Amino acid sequence: MIGIVNYGAGNLQSVKNSLDFLSIPNIVINKSEEIKNCDRLILPGVGAFGPAMKKLNKLGFSQEIKNFVGQKKPILGICLGMQLLFEVSEELGSHQGLGLIKGKVLPLNKKVKDLPIPHIGWNNIIMKKSSPLLKNIEDGSCFYFNHSFYCEPVDELAVTADADYYIKISSVVEKDNVYGCQFHPEKSQSRGLTLLDNFQKLI
Repeated sequence: MIGIVNYGAGNLQSVKNSLDFLSIPNIVINKSEEIKNCDRLILPGVGAFGPAMKKLNKLGFSQEIKNFVGQKKPILGICLGMQLLFEVSEELGSHQGLGLIKGKVLPLNKKVKDLPIPHIGWNNIIMKKSSPLLKNIEDGSCFYFNHSFYCEPVDELAVTADADYYIKISSVVEKDNVYGCQFHPEKSQSRGLTLLDNFQKLI
């Protein structure tokens, strides 16, 4: 059973629709204590890092997510959800994240020149290593992005795939049972559905 964390800052319905289309059992998690009933979690996210973390903390999700990860169960962060997996974000100040992956979330506008920000639209990913999350997805496949900040892991080995947008953007990350994608698989047609199906099959 995949739990989709509802903390009021996620593209939740599109994620659920995609899982339903794939006939993958799922449930929307509205209360932190419901997390223990799931064997996988998806942390969606649209919006700003600081307010999102405040909601996770206020609703008791932050500690329950950490407990869940400590039990070696898989979690997938999507877009802002991926950024929340990191230690700190520089979006509108400095904000502490979940700290499940070491690294920072930084603004694109300090590095990206002569390209629109936010980065919106289809972009291909460049795989850096094999991963069960990307099984049956070809190197160079396109996914749908929509973001103004990017993740910079401390350990480059945590980066499974990049995307080029003037700079290298970590488009897929993983550390043990913690996974994240900067793009929106639920908006990325067949390849996005393949990724979500792969997440369901992770051991």
